Amino acid sequence: MTAHTEAQFTITRIFDAPRDLVWRAWTESADAAEWWHPRGIVIKEGSVSVDARPGGRYAYTMVNPADGSEYPTVGVYREVDPPRRLVFTWASPGDPDETAPVITVNLRELHGDRTEMLFHLRGFAGEPGDEDVYDGWDSAFDLLGEQLAARIA
Repeated sequence: MTAHTEAQFTITRIFDAPRDLVWRAWTESADAAEWWHPRGIVIKEGSVSVDARPGGRYAYTMVNPADGSEYPTVGVYREVDPPRRLVFTWASPGDPDETAPVITVNLRELHGDRTEMLFHLRGFAGEPGDEDVYDGWDSAFDLLGEQLAARIA
């Protein structure tokens, strides 16, 4: 019998921000546009749309300013439990939702208006230093932390 290991990874972060603020960063278009990309990449103006409800869709396009390459991303929300949990697909336009990687974000309130975020991506491998998906999300979470710090300062 062969053990099956599904491609996946988890990133945990603690933010010095209330859970409601972290939730809004994940679920409001204007907030998401500020950090849904790794450092050095930008979001195409006007490309972010978020309909954070079960069955709702989101979309955004990242752009590499160095060469103009565009990276459109879309997904469908499967679970929305404010302000605790989001589950959604993560894909390129045209990819079938049924086979798309799935992201789960759990937000836990901590003492002192801090929030623990557990981010889990199932269906795509990643590890620190991969210069790809893991590092891209890790970098985006650095930007999220900076955005949250600026909001509460």
